[in-house]
Amino acid sequence: MVSFDEMVTGAVEKVIPSVVNISEVKLMKDAYLHVHPVPGVGSGFIINKDGLILTNAHVVLGSQQIKVALEDGRIFPGEIRGLDTMKDLAVIKIKASSLPVPEIAPNGNLKIGQMAIAIGSPLGLVGGPTVTAGVISALNRSIQTEVTFMEGLIQTDAAINPGNSGGPLINSEGMVIGINSAIIPFAQGIGFAIPIQSAMEIADELIEHGEIVRPWISFNAIDVNPKLVAYYDLPTTKGVVITDVVKGSEADRSGIEVADILIRMDEVEINNVRDLIKVLNKHKVGDRINMEFFRGHKLVKLNTVLEKAPSAQPVPR
Repeated sequence: MVSFDEMVTGAVEKVIPSVVNISEVKLMKDAYLHVHPVPGVGSGFIINKDGLILTNAHVVLGSQQIKVALEDGRIFPGEIRGLDTMKDLAVIKIKASSLPVPEIAPNGNLKIGQMAIAIGSPLGLVGGPTVTAGVISALNRSIQTEVTFMEGLIQTDAAINPGNSGGPLINSEGMVIGINSAIIPFAQGIGFAIPIQSAMEIADELIEHGEIVRPWISFNAIDVNPKLVAYYDLPTTKGVVITDVVKGSEADRSGIEVADILIRMDEVEINNVRDLIKVLNKHKVGDRINMEFFRGHKLVKLNTVLEKAPSAQPVPR
């Protein structure tokens, strides 16, 4: 019978050659609006033998200079191949070949309680990657970050320290099951990872196009809240209030108006913006969807065509 030590060390030895340290420099403004170069560190792992590396978008977003250190000591300049800030993923390219690539778990059949091992380069310390072990604490978790809402995440108690972002989460067989993505600073021992199957789908699209094409309804909205209900005498305590509609857009042409309250989409009850995002994520650009609104105290049913979500310019190829 294989001991716990042998299980962990065996799994780690398979993956560590493919884990990289990412150091980058961002230009930041101080309180006096002076611009200063600020260094940062993160992790990543090789997904293609010819130099493609997967990491978190927040690790490299806004970077002026990227350096990638391999486990064998070689250092290469890196360039961003594609970014997806909504899912916090990025692909970096370095000019190297015949690189070690870890084995990717063939499916998403994860179980709560199974072993999870996080590998990364926390704090950019000398001596190569570090390893922490724990279990999968929960599946299909959703969290709100500073810039986006993320769902379908793996929750683990394997310690994810500063700098671990972008490193692989692996199972006891040494196969990658996720990419370490976030920690909650006020929670003890809770970390999150993006399942590797969905991460690789996004990575493939970033490699091909440099961006992710997502559906969008061309309006802005906020959650209905008790203050809005009381002040405007709203007919519902749930839903999202339309605050702006892009002129000339599909939403505008379909008759959606500012102050409409969206309460249902595709027969799914919409309680807040998170619910809206979840429904949109199940669709593609060009799909037609049905919606139900309160307009004043009257119910209105409309339908519209989903457009391409606005995004930053694709990364130069």
